[in-house]
Amino acid sequence: RAPAEQIGAVDTVSKSIGPNHKVVVEAYDDPAVTGVTCHVSRAKSGGISGAVGLAEDPSGASISCRQVGPIAFPQPLPQQQEVFSERTSILFKRLRIVRIVDARRNALVYLTYSDKLIEGSPKNSITTVPVDRATPIPLIKR
Repeated sequence: RAPAEQIGAVDTVSKSIGPNHKVVVEAYDDPAVTGVTCHVSRAKSGGISGAVGLAEDPSGASISCRQVGPIAFPQPLPQQQEVFSERTSILFKRLRIVRIVDARRNALVYLTYSDKLIEGSPKNSITTVPVDRATPIPLIKR
């Protein structure tokens, strides 16, 4: 799975003790697709509980993936694959990024969501990276 690289953060609430609440922006290079990077913004809880890793981060996240270089596929891709997963609370909650291949349109669809249910449905966001038709996306044969 791809490691996250924090590229920026904005404080949203000042805390007198511990780190501030913030929105962070992280970059994820797709480990199976050369030339694609995803940027995700999400809230991170601060305060004392945030400093010691006990805070539960809010569920919302936004994703934007783009071609940042020539796209290449070192190996065939599965139809759907989790690219990244990170725990956002001490128990039961993860931020996930899943890549889905839209073979008909020769596009990569990236979905980010939190796996903790909020009022019956997880918050989520998607983005699409079109791939030049001259480079068909290779899929793993079933």
